[in-house]
Amino acid sequence: MSGGELADLPRLPPVPEPPPVRTIGLAAWLRANLFSSWMSSLVTILVGLVVAYVGLLVVQWVINARWEVVTENLRLFLMGQYPIEHAWRIWLALAGLSLLTGLTAASAGGPTRALATWLAAGQAMLGLLMLDSPMGTVAALATMANAGLLWLAFVVALRRPVPSRALGFAWLVYVPAALFVLHGMGGTPLDVVPARFWGGLLLTFMLAIAGIVLSFPFGVLLALGRRSDMRLISGMSTTFIEVVRGVPLITILFMASILLPLFLPGDLRIDAVLRAIGGITIFSAAYVAENVRGGLQAIPSGQIEAANAIGLNAFQRNLYIVLPQALRSVIPANVGLFISLLKDTTLVFIAGGGLLELLGIGRSVLAQPAFFGTHLEVYVFISAVFFVLCYAMSQASYRLEAAMGVGTR
Repeated sequence: MSGGELADLPRLPPVPEPPPVRTIGLAAWLRANLFSSWMSSLVTILVGLVVAYVGLLVVQWVINARWEVVTENLRLFLMGQYPIEHAWRIWLALAGLSLLTGLTAASAGGPTRALATWLAAGQAMLGLLMLDSPMGTVAALATMANAGLLWLAFVVALRRPVPSRALGFAWLVYVPAALFVLHGMGGTPLDVVPARFWGGLLLTFMLAIAGIVLSFPFGVLLALGRRSDMRLISGMSTTFIEVVRGVPLITILFMASILLPLFLPGDLRIDAVLRAIGGITIFSAAYVAENVRGGLQAIPSGQIEAANAIGLNAFQRNLYIVLPQALRSVIPANVGLFISLLKDTTLVFIAGGGLLELLGIGRSVLAQPAFFGTHLEVYVFISAVFFVLCYAMSQASYRLEAAMGVGTR
């Protein structure tokens, strides 16, 4: 058949093609992951029914639970036996923390803003809880005012950023100033409130923050000492790290709370909180040192040789070349360690010494005759508090890793 004859043949209408299968969106994801076959669809439906049933039970329990065990003892959960007439000191210390956090979040950005958001949200939620607690409306308004102060400082600093050096100096001044305000000193308008009266979330914060702040530089020095060319320093650092890492934290806390006072002179007494902070710091510093040592070993030898070639001494080489890269690479490991340290503060109650942190306060509340049988409510509340704190730290870590490019080249 010639080409002309083919051209004379009638042309059939085009057959319509089916629409393309969707490969993006929620419906496509559900089809690919949950309903890809009849067996997958059956499993998805069964699991969905079980999850819905369990969720309904949880909602019913939350509605019918005796949450008065938390609201009526909220003061104990927050500050322990801290005198109520001096509670304004805690709100004053929180006001300073909110102010500096807002200024830092506006100037530094990144992970600091995540922490600032969580801090403001936590203070606002605590304020709402206080409205229905014996602490009263004044305490609730003071707590929510601190959240407002944080955002006000953030907005102001966005327009007029505060220099980083000034912020660093302000943070260095704030830590001892807050401790002074909370503890007081004889001969000053601030009466002394012994640390044995501190408890609840206040004590948990103090133990965790002091442990993190003190253990990090101590651990970095131990890591540098272990890699030192001087055998005495290297041997002492290695021995300290291996001995401390070879025993559990509860053992160190027992020694700090029970054995240490036996070796002190009769007229010398160290507060139980300081002994607990010392034990936590020693334990955490050994693990920080091992994390940092791993980061130090990851530095290529060529960079160290280049630093030596341009005339940098050992101090300058470690400060400007080695440590910034090593600490950057071990951010995930150190944040995981600090999250574990926050949860390990509950061991101070087991170790004795009369310290009642958040978990210890929960156990003392359960001893009240009016709240027998409310174990689940108390432990759910304590778990929720720790979850929020740990989740905030982990999210700040993720943002810090992204900002510093950890894991990318």
